[in-house]
Amino acid sequence: MKNLRKKAFLFFFAFLIFSNFLAILVIFDLNKNKFLKVVFFDVGQGDAIFIETPQRHQILIDGGPSSIILEKLAREMPFWDRTIDLVILTHPEKDHLIGLLEILKNYKVENILWTGIKRETSEFKEWEKQILKEGSNIKIAQAGQRIIANATNLIILFPLENLKDKELKDINDSSIVVQLVFYENSFLFTGDISQSVEKKLTTQYNNLLSDVLKISHHGSRNSNSDNFLEKVSPRIAVISVGKNNPYGHPHQEVLNFLEKYGIKIFRTDLNGDIAIISDGHKIKIK
Repeated sequence: MKNLRKKAFLFFFAFLIFSNFLAILVIFDLNKNKFLKVVFFDVGQGDAIFIETPQRHQILIDGGPSSIILEKLAREMPFWDRTIDLVILTHPEKDHLIGLLEILKNYKVENILWTGIKRETSEFKEWEKQILKEGSNIKIAQAGQRIIANATNLIILFPLENLKDKELKDINDSSIVVQLVFYENSFLFTGDISQSVEKKLTTQYNNLLSDVLKISHHGSRNSNSDNFLEKVSPRIAVISVGKNNPYGHPHQEVLNFLEKYGIKIFRTDLNGDIAIISDGHKIKIK
């Protein structure tokens, strides 16, 4: 009788464990992330954009002008996750680069995409030192490259040529321009390009249409031309800009162009972090 009770208890105990295991699997399946998430962080006068794909691949485009990026990422990533799949440095200017130095010191970065141009600034020398120490897989950006993860596609549109080891007068116009396509939705990230690069893009590509446009150079009048906005024809424009910045960004001319085309404007100085969620067909602002 004792043995029978013992067997019944063990069977019941095993059944409970198996039931719990099935419940965990069901919960995990229900909570599977089927959405693309793009967050434009409020980092002051600078750019930092976090992307998480439905497969939980994490991409960071630029890091802003300070270590505040660490605080921002801590809100988006689990505390135990210390790996970023891809970091993109659009161009090595302080307001895009400084935060990435902190990322390299605090996270394992699997892949880095940048232009490879040369500079003589102290922060650039630190960047070279840190990426060498990190041992990431480094890729030099050039138009035509594609990074594909299931339905998520990152397409490099600019620079049109390999810029590795080149010294340039205007590094803003060396900015990597990336289009992110997820089924029917698309995002265009433009770094700090000026109107001259915008003209090259509209000449080079027949279709720049994107649902969301990251406004170039924090809303500078030297970027974001009327013609470029017409070609991209976004429904949403995001301006990464700091409060009371000394440059007067975003310039009124740019805001007027955006209003002319009925584009909904979001600004990090006014709205804080701006999260956009896509299911591949519709986008939602959080």
